[in-house]
Amino acid sequence: MMRLVSAVLALCLSLCAAETCTDPVISTSSYTTNDAVISSETVFIVELSLACGNGAQSLALYADVSGRQFPVTRGQDVGKYQVSWSAPHNQAGSGTYQVKFFDEESYSMLRKAQRNNEDVEAIKPLFTVNVDHRGAWNGPWVSTEVLAAVIGIVLYYLAYSSKNSIQA
Repeated sequence: MMRLVSAVLALCLSLCAAETCTDPVISTSSYTTNDAVISSETVFIVELSLACGNGAQSLALYADVSGRQFPVTRGQDVGKYQVSWSAPHNQAGSGTYQVKFFDEESYSMLRKAQRNNEDVEAIKPLFTVNVDHRGAWNGPWVSTEVLAAVIGIVLYYLAYSSKNSIQA
């Protein structure tokens, strides 16, 4: 009886074990907010297609951006994934952001290293994607209302000066 229970347990564990991806081939696209006037935060979105050399599909992936971890959502199509995050405009400066992707096994090792204050750089990601962010535009230096008021005042002054010089 004990052998039967052990065999069933071993079978369940082997079926529940997470797939690992070997020789990942990726294609990516990304989006970042470029207008700070109409949005309250800078948003980053990375979409990717993943094909594994060993044929693994529907992997559970996690992303790490500057020490912050995010779950990666799977798309309806096999091999399609997306991760997104946001940050206040003043914290999301222009530059290249490195997004490290981890499978379940490497992600659990990363979280364990973080809990134990160990070197997290030693944990190798499954793959890495670079996201270029140009920064967010904060609008013109002078608002159009102020510019219109200044032009109006200058035109009024010129007209008033011209009127006074004609009358004199």
